[in-house]
Amino acid sequence: MTHRPLGARRRRLVLELPVDEPDGFGGRLRRYVAGPVLWGSLEALGSVGASRGGRDDRPGLYRASLRYRPGVTPAMRLADGARRFAIRAAADPDGRRRDLVCEVEEMIEETVP
Repeated sequence: MTHRPLGARRRRLVLELPVDEPDGFGGRLRRYVAGPVLWGSLEALGSVGASRGGRDDRPGLYRASLRYRPGVTPAMRLADGARRFAIRAAADPDGRRRDLVCEVEEMIEETVP
């Protein structure tokens, strides 16, 4: 993989970390807290599934390219303003700890009419 110039990483992303808390009934509730701010780029890869009711409300798949950061797992997610992206996979493409490439899926919140 060719090293990307720093100017290509213009998007300000926040790495959100999961926090599990007891719900009082023996289960757990998961919420996310804001972690470090990362600069990266998002590249659209396509969409998942079929549209519902003729609307194009399908979540999209993206490739997020970031500066290398150890410990990024699929339990975390990325935030870009009001948009949230679930991390599906994270890898160091050339093993040199310069870049981190994540496959992410945009999370679409369902609204109740």
